[in-house]
Amino acid sequence: MNPGESARIELTVNGIAHQIDVEARWLLSDVLRHTIGLTGTHVGCEHGVCGCCTVLIDGEPARSCLTFAVQTDGAAITTVEGLAASDDGLHPLQESFRMHHGLQCGYCTPGFLMTALPIYERAPEMSDEELRKAISGQLCRCTGYAGILSAIRGAAEIERSRKGAES
Repeated sequence: MNPGESARIELTVNGIAHQIDVEARWLLSDVLRHTIGLTGTHVGCEHGVCGCCTVLIDGEPARSCLTFAVQTDGAAITTVEGLAASDDGLHPLQESFRMHHGLQCGYCTPGFLMTALPIYERAPEMSDEELRKAISGQLCRCTGYAGILSAIRGAAEIERSRKGAES
């Protein structure tokens, strides 16, 4: 595909199938925000350094500001809007960020949530060192990270208490 050319891509975003005509140069972050209208994915540095634009592509965290939309043809994308997609309220990670003061201005929060989701789902018992390494690609200018680390840790407890309440 040459610059200036366009292609139709098919992707699933938060469980909803989309067919979109995109130009070769369009970034996934732009398609999510401006074409689909999901503005929860923030763009900070536009160089992949800050992590604000992190989404899940086929279950793996990826920088949407570094990913061309055409690269996601056939992919399943999850954005921060997809976390609380059910009627159950906030996702345990979102609730834990609120409870543990894991955010201040909130600009970096979508990226942290999307980076933390696979950790929460696959390895909730990570050591502190492993957890710090796992989120090391995310930058926050406000919190000092203690609340963020506590929030990621606390999400599993919220999930356990919800399951206990259902019993």
